Amino acid sequence: MAPRTDPLTLEVVELIGEVVSRYHAEYDEAAAQHALTGAQARVLGLLSVEATPMRRIARRLKCEPSNITGIVDRLEARGLVERRPDPADRRVKLAAATEEGRRTAAKLRASLDFAREPLGELSEDERTALRDLLKRMLGN
Repeated sequence: MAPRTDPLTLEVVELIGEVVSRYHAEYDEAAAQHALTGAQARVLGLLSVEATPMRRIARRLKCEPSNITGIVDRLEARGLVERRPDPADRRVKLAAATEEGRRTAAKLRASLDFAREPLGELSEDERTALRDLLKRMLGN
C-alpha cells in the first residue's frame, strides 16, 4: 500500500505529532516537579502498576536494557523502586515501585491535565470512537 499524502492525511499526522509533543512536554514538566526525568517518570509509572522484569520495560519503552538498569538504579537510590526475585523464575529480577514510588507516580498522574481536560469536553461516544480509532491505528 502506497503512503497517503493527501492533505487530510498530512493534517492528521501533524495534529497527532503536536498532541504527542505537548503530552511529552507536560509529562517532562510534571516529572521535574518531582525531581525526575521524563524517562524516570515513565518507568516509575509502569512499575506503579505492576512489578516488571527490566527487559520487558526496555521493550515497552523501546530502549536498551542497559538504559533501564541505570534508570532503575537511580529510582532505587531514591527509595522509589526496589528489585526483587521473580517468584516464577528466581534467575529474573523484577523492578517494583515501593509505597513511596506508588504515591509519587499517583501524584505525577494527577498533575497531567493536557490530555485529560480536552478529553473531558468530548462526549462518551466521541471518546469511545477516538479510542477505537487509535487502537485500530496501532493494530490492536
